[in-house]
Amino acid sequence: MKDHGDEQAAAGVLWAGRLAEKPGAEAFAFQSSIAVDSRLVREDIAGSRVHVAMLGRQGIIPADTAAALDAELARLEEELEAGKLPIDPGAEDIHSFIEGILTERLGDTGRMVHAGRSRNDQVAVDFRLYLKRIVPELLRELAETIRALLNKAEEHLNSVMPGYTHLQRAQPVTLGYHLTAWCAGLERDLGRFSDALERLDECPLGAGALAGSGLPLDRDFSSQALGFREPVLNSMDAVADRDFALELGGACAITMIHLSRFCEDVVLWASEEFGFINLAEAWSTGSSIMPQKKNPDFAELIRGKAGRTTGNLVGLLSLLKGLPYAYDKDLQEDKESLFDSLDTVLACLRMFRGMMESAAFNTERMEAACTRGFLDATDGAEYLVRRGLPFRKAHEITARVVRDCIAAGQRSIAERSLPELRERSELFEADVYQALSPAASVAARKLSGGPAPEEVRRQIGILRKRLR
Repeated sequence: MKDHGDEQAAAGVLWAGRLAEKPGAEAFAFQSSIAVDSRLVREDIAGSRVHVAMLGRQGIIPADTAAALDAELARLEEELEAGKLPIDPGAEDIHSFIEGILTERLGDTGRMVHAGRSRNDQVAVDFRLYLKRIVPELLRELAETIRALLNKAEEHLNSVMPGYTHLQRAQPVTLGYHLTAWCAGLERDLGRFSDALERLDECPLGAGALAGSGLPLDRDFSSQALGFREPVLNSMDAVADRDFALELGGACAITMIHLSRFCEDVVLWASEEFGFINLAEAWSTGSSIMPQKKNPDFAELIRGKAGRTTGNLVGLLSLLKGLPYAYDKDLQEDKESLFDSLDTVLACLRMFRGMMESAAFNTERMEAACTRGFLDATDGAEYLVRRGLPFRKAHEITARVVRDCIAAGQRSIAERSLPELRERSELFEADVYQALSPAASVAARKLSGGPAPEEVRRQIGILRKRLR
């Protein structure tokens, strides 16, 4: 036996006429999506206004009815923005809520809003419209983050630091070069979001449940009025497709993987063992028990949040993999995960940018780190190559020099005397020490893509041009 709450739960649903038995309150709440899709309210009203305008133009509803619906939808939008009309959390979804208010205020006129439309194409157009509004905001945040990092890179074109492979000191580079590498990754992210935005720019409105409508709808009018490039080609695909959600979910996950890796660098650099970066106190936290601590919590949290976007992408892929190709209720689960990923990326970009803009770098410590760990070994081998020795032989000789250094307690080839070097190869001359310095090593690597200051300046120029 159903109680009064059960009847209230199912009241106003768009499908109520078909079923004599309605879900109880708990079951109705389980299948409700209002908590998630209420953020689509602006887009739902925009889509409805265009739809009723099209219905009026096509003579499907009277012109004065279309005008009355449009006026009431505009009033609804004003009331929602002003906070005068709260969204009912007990509604089934945002579409039912809007139509319910129209019907409550306009009677049968309100019931005409759904002619030639299904919630399937309605939610698809709302979703795409929302993304067309939000993704450009994310693109702006990405671009601003890249610009902030490029500004830092320009300040440190000559700030020598160790480059690492396998987290072992490898060769001298510069901080400007390292930051520019980060920017190159983020610029690709920019392209991925832009590509996804281009592909989702098709209008599903008019696709109906899956087979369009027998009414004389004008899909081209609706598409143009809503700012889409064109209608979706196939109506079944229009309601079944969530490729755009996958693409954006993937772009979010890749961007967060980039930020996570950058933040791993920051966490390492901020440690006492490295001491390369000094994060501003406003972008650090302390310890509840250890008074001396200054923790890089923001960098760590960004690194941690990358897991959310990866999980959301896997969830979306899993959601779609077994669905027959049309609309299925499973697709109600598509928005929450993507909304979370977009929110996460936007928040993390803002936090990361603020953290890096305010950071200071210990360039002296960075340069000093280049004099330990045999970062000059490759330069020693290349010195011998320039003197005519085959590279494999030069590599072997330099490796033996490194072993000699380790045995002698020396931390770089440059600490070896010339007579000691000549014990391994008579090709070593006094000018080898000039080639072995970190600054000389960086300056010599002026090939395209290298860390030489002028080459990094060129890379920065190209990235700035791409941003424009």
